[in-house]
Amino acid sequence: MNYRHGFHAGNFADVIKHIVLALIIEYLKKKSKPFRYIDTHAGCGLYDLHGDQATRTQEWENGIGKLVTAKQLDTEDAQFDVVRSYLSIIADLNSGNDLQFYPGSPLIARALLREHDRLIVNELHAEDCQLLRSNFGRSKTSKVMNLDAWNFLRSPLPPPERHGVILIDPPFEQPGEFDRMVQGLTAAARRFATGIYLLWYPIKHPREVARFKQSLVESGLKRLMAVEVFVTPFAEGAALTGTGLLVHNPPFGIRDELAKLLPQLTKTLSQDPSASCEIEVLADEKWLKMPWTVGAGIQNICPIYRQNFPILLASCDTMTDSSAAETADRRD
Repeated sequence: MNYRHGFHAGNFADVIKHIVLALIIEYLKKKSKPFRYIDTHAGCGLYDLHGDQATRTQEWENGIGKLVTAKQLDTEDAQFDVVRSYLSIIADLNSGNDLQFYPGSPLIARALLREHDRLIVNELHAEDCQLLRSNFGRSKTSKVMNLDAWNFLRSPLPPPERHGVILIDPPFEQPGEFDRMVQGLTAAARRFATGIYLLWYPIKHPREVARFKQSLVESGLKRLMAVEVFVTPFAEGAALTGTGLLVHNPPFGIRDELAKLLPQLTKTLSQDPSASCEIEVLADEKWLKMPWTVGAGIQNICPIYRQNFPILLASCDTMTDSSAAETADRRD
């Protein structure tokens, strides 16, 4: 394995992923029962934005760099509490206004967990795993593993707490990663059916993303939601312009929460006026199977993606169940 996340730490995809993860953790904390955080591709835990890897790409400047200086997020609205909490974790790692260190998912999760919650994280890359262990230190509430992610995923499920969130965040370094994600999720869900699963994916090849979603729908999993953000118009073969998160067993109310939060985050992280975000319910026994999209029409950003997985555009802040029913027949 050659992938090093230091080149991409703090980019727009990290920001979206970590804020959604923080939101899920906060939902779990609403109940007094302990839960477990499980991370299959944990990385080294902490990244130096002034280091060689980050300075070579400078991707963080269009991610966390934009968010920490965003004036439009200076608001007391409760919907931005999770963003303030996330930024507070980052601020605690840095001195003054100098943004040098960015936390990976394990450190963000650890900062948000309570004393009686537990954490188990895994990283295959030997050097990164060693750094992860040093960043965590010794703790009775956390454990660091050094295994193949897909083999590791079987071992901690179901957790003793019977409540938890599992982050599956592959590097997409090898072909077939989408297939492994489908197989891994369906197998994990059989062992721990009530767990909340968060799967990250890049949107570089829309047909592959479409097949991935379709495979998950056909797997029989009943509660699936996709969250996607495009910061620039899609272009085949270009650098990463879109990021996606697949949520299995999304907490009740999180869709509405994200519908309020994502438009402002997308605007803040945008690199083009046509930036957009989408929340798409792929499967659910109760929810209507249809997407909610905010911003510029995604058909202008990603015609290949739209062609392979048709979507229905609707405004996140005005869409209702009744209007959804009325527009359901107007698919492309």
